[in-house]
Amino acid sequence: MKNLNILSGGAAQGLVGSLAPALKAETGFDIAGEFGAVGAMAEKLRAGAPADIVILTAALIGILADEGLVERSSIADIGRVATALAVRAGDPLVRAEDAASLRSTLLAADAIFVPDTKASTAGIHVAKVLARLGIESDVAERLKVFPNGTTAMRHLADSDARRPIGCTQSTEIISNSGVVLSGALPPGFELATMYTAAIATRASAVSQAQRLIESLTSSGAAELRSRAGFVSESG
Repeated sequence: MKNLNILSGGAAQGLVGSLAPALKAETGFDIAGEFGAVGAMAEKLRAGAPADIVILTAALIGILADEGLVERSSIADIGRVATALAVRAGDPLVRAEDAASLRSTLLAADAIFVPDTKASTAGIHVAKVLARLGIESDVAERLKVFPNGTTAMRHLADSDARRPIGCTQSTEIISNSGVVLSGALPPGFELATMYTAAIATRASAVSQAQRLIESLTSSGAAELRSRAGFVSESG
């Protein structure tokens, strides 16, 4: 079996999965590797984990290029991903139009499902939001932290809490059944993160990695990116 090894933030998992069958049909390569918190994926690359293609935040890809771990000439932006609120499928949607309503929404939830608050893009942002709202201690016991957004959303879907909500990147909400995208964070609390792909310097399947990057960023995949939750620079 021939594999294209990937280390990627969880935000790109749904989009990559949608392109995997076409890549295999064209190149014969399956996609293998990991999707998770961007900080954890960067550390795996630094530790020598096999990787042909890396998809992380643009800022982190830039650091890895400076460290000589990805090829700078291969770097390509995929699109921006917003951090958003989620609810279980069938639950009433929640809206947070300003700081006061966001604070009320979070305080009203009896369980809040989020990704790693130290290594994931969305989780780090959630921790900052809770601190800015002054409610981190109020919700500490209700905060359900998981290694990545996908895992957090799966647990939200299965939650037996009365009024659970989740907060992670929109792509991770959209790609998981049992949860629905409820709304964006309000002005002043929003986060839209650029995700970027690059070929690892130790890649063994360079041409296949380049082909996947072309597929991820092509104009022909614009609708797929939009459905997965990515927003282009032009909107």
